[in-house]
Amino acid sequence: MSKVLTVAILGAGSRGADSYGKLMNEDTRFKIVALCDVRKAKIDRFQEVFNVPQENCFLDENDFFKTKLADVCVIATQDKDHVRHCLKALELGYDILLEKPITPVLDECYQLIEAQKKYGGKVIVCHVLRYAPAYVKLDQMLKDNIIGQLINIHAVEQVAYWHQAHSYVRGNWRKSEETSPMIMAKCCHDLDLIQHYAGSKCKYISSFGKLNFFKKENQPEGASDRCQTCKFKDTCPYSAYRIYVERWEKYGSPEIMWPQDVVTDVVPLTKDAIIEGIEKTYYGQCVFACDNNVVDTQETNILFENGVTANLLMTAFTQ
Repeated sequence: MSKVLTVAILGAGSRGADSYGKLMNEDTRFKIVALCDVRKAKIDRFQEVFNVPQENCFLDENDFFKTKLADVCVIATQDKDHVRHCLKALELGYDILLEKPITPVLDECYQLIEAQKKYGGKVIVCHVLRYAPAYVKLDQMLKDNIIGQLINIHAVEQVAYWHQAHSYVRGNWRKSEETSPMIMAKCCHDLDLIQHYAGSKCKYISSFGKLNFFKKENQPEGASDRCQTCKFKDTCPYSAYRIYVERWEKYGSPEIMWPQDVVTDVVPLTKDAIIEGIEKTYYGQCVFACDNNVVDTQETNILFENGVTANLLMTAFTQ
């Protein structure tokens, strides 16, 4: 029988616990034995879900990294924390599942490469779409020349209008200097797949992006800076009430659902808890009255060394 890999999760949020953690918890090849998150509510919830001993639950990363707790460390923290945490994990001897993007800072990539060479642990970056059946099938069709010679790749990253509002206008990825620019935060899957399919190094690249729409000058006359007190609460497509409450109800008011579970830590979800979340957090701000600066449209053009060309459009204005 193969060894069961023990797992320590740093960042018990939508990716670390709700996605990777749940998958591992349902797979007999893994056993989750440690958790760390700055939010006690997340620790309390997933300690019970994953049956993690109290002594291996941490609110402080320094306590989490005092000793090696498992075979594998899942790092699903904020973008600019990834490399700092990964370096500590490598030094302790972990193999690592690292949430993308690695980092918005090029020098940190080189630091990580050197640390990996020094300590020897595996660092697997979560470019998960490479392993999704449809993308695997397309890759094989290209390699087998079933659809002919690859000349150009045209890709569109359709950021749903409500997803743009949630993550990149109101949410944790709204300010590029605090996390990552949009081309990394939302388009790293696209860029990874494009280069994967092209099978070549990039020779030339150009990219242009702009914040066009989610700005104060586009706020409707008479609108409030908070959705719950706004006269357009029931009609604006970006209304926090419509995005978080009505969409949740539309899907049958499930006990857990993203992104509603980001707005509140209450599980199972309730209408009152979601409303309280949008009343008290930045997820209830008007999308035209936030401190966001990431682009809502970006175009990227690439020429690869083997002659393949690619163009990628990221747009925030799709269903």
